[in-house]
Amino acid sequence: MSPAPHPVLPSALDTASAQYRASRAHMSTLLDEIAAEQAAALAGGGEKYTARHRERGKLPVRERIDLLLDEHSPFLELSPLAGWGTADPVGSGFVTGIGTVSGVQCVILANDPTVRGGSRNPSSMLRMLRALDIAESNRLPVVNLTESGGADLDRQAEIFVPGGEQFARLTRMSAAGIPSVTVVFGPSTAGGAYVPGMSDYTILVEDRARVYLGGPPLVKMATGEEADEEELGGAAMHARLSGLADFLAADETDALATARRVVGQLGVRRMGPTPLPSPEPPKHNAEELLGVVPADLRTPMDVREVIARITDGSGFTEFKPEYGPKLVTGWARLHGYPVGVIGNNGVLFSEEAQKGAQFIHACNRSDTPLLFLQNITGFMVGTRYEQGGIIKDGAALINAVTNSAVPHLTLMVGASYGAGNYAMSGRAFRPRFLFTWPNHRIAVMGPKQLSGVLSIVRRNASAAGGRPFDEAADAERRAALEAKVERESSALYATGHVWDDGVIDPRHTRDVLGIALSATHAAEVRGTTAYGAHRH
Repeated sequence: MSPAPHPVLPSALDTASAQYRASRAHMSTLLDEIAAEQAAALAGGGEKYTARHRERGKLPVRERIDLLLDEHSPFLELSPLAGWGTADPVGSGFVTGIGTVSGVQCVILANDPTVRGGSRNPSSMLRMLRALDIAESNRLPVVNLTESGGADLDRQAEIFVPGGEQFARLTRMSAAGIPSVTVVFGPSTAGGAYVPGMSDYTILVEDRARVYLGGPPLVKMATGEEADEEELGGAAMHARLSGLADFLAADETDALATARRVVGQLGVRRMGPTPLPSPEPPKHNAEELLGVVPADLRTPMDVREVIARITDGSGFTEFKPEYGPKLVTGWARLHGYPVGVIGNNGVLFSEEAQKGAQFIHACNRSDTPLLFLQNITGFMVGTRYEQGGIIKDGAALINAVTNSAVPHLTLMVGASYGAGNYAMSGRAFRPRFLFTWPNHRIAVMGPKQLSGVLSIVRRNASAAGGRPFDEAADAERRAALEAKVERESSALYATGHVWDDGVIDPRHTRDVLGIALSATHAAEVRGTTAYGAHRH
């Protein structure tokens, strides 16, 4: 028997209003900025190095991915702007994402050899390890498309120690029954040689792949031995002598076809429940999401307008609608999967915290995944609220978020400030996926509030010490700090540092979350009744 449909959410969004038009224009400008940065990442090392790569008979990284994936199936790229705002290239010279290979949903990791020979940098390490987080927590097989000169030696101090985690992950996942398949197209040297070594299956391209702990120059320096690359680590040698290669491919196309066959015989079985077939699209237009959130994030908005444009049939059964109204909670379906939705309609009070904790407990009892829609400035402060128990109530909500065992998906559609970030399943609380919209802001507090707090501290310190307060110097310091916090709290800065899994176009929200939900259902979906200590 099919479950009863959820009531349809009405919409009060006035798309003809000045505020809506201004919000939409602001979002469109931000999307243009994101698109420009994504174009830079897609360009890899640029025309010169891409042309040189093709002249060598090699395919660019995204063409390799296209040939690996099932035809016409989507590829959800993860952390596509990693490295923005750092010393690393935008995109980090590495590609990660989720795609379907021979009917199996997989995490794909791929070097871009047109960017510094595919060498690893700190941002590519962060991007790779985050993708492995996703593979491990959701029990998704991994396909490595490897061609790398190894670590960027100029940055070795930033890479060497954390880099070992990749090898630990691969072997731990294999022991847990989460397989990995590695295709080697070119060099895979030094520590990189352990990637195929610790994979369940390896495919090496003949006359192209080179897998060795030390190349000819290092062997010469270390032992005095003269050896060529084929003797040390050629694909044919590994297929016939060392046994490292399970399959020897004639060329890249053959290697990718072999990888598809290998993935198809892995025998992967999904452990979560299947979605309802043929889900109804939202009744409200997703295009309108461009203007839902005001350009000024201090302006109130109704998160139900977002919910109404992403859930199946715009359906939503709201839980406790009259209690703690600044937190919206309820049940819906998204691409056929049941979800519990928790969304902000303003600052969190004690009632909101209590309501949120109760709802999380309920979703865990019913094994229902949770979707957090963040637009939060934090918990309410002041004498009345402190005396009313805001700390213990907030702690109860954070306790519930922390110990919840069902999959969490987090989408930041606006502000994410202070402990509100924690209470709404921010990155530190390990949601299975976390995406943002381009207008997203994240910091301990807003720029003006932060600079104002420090100004008050300086002013009080001057008064306590009997010193005159320099108003001009204070104003200059406040302005500089506000500019710094404004820059460091932007969506681009956050995604560049891999604090999220990508900045997405609001209009694509439903499909991005649908792919993410599908990925979480590769693993078992089961809640818990075990929670930490909390005060009543």
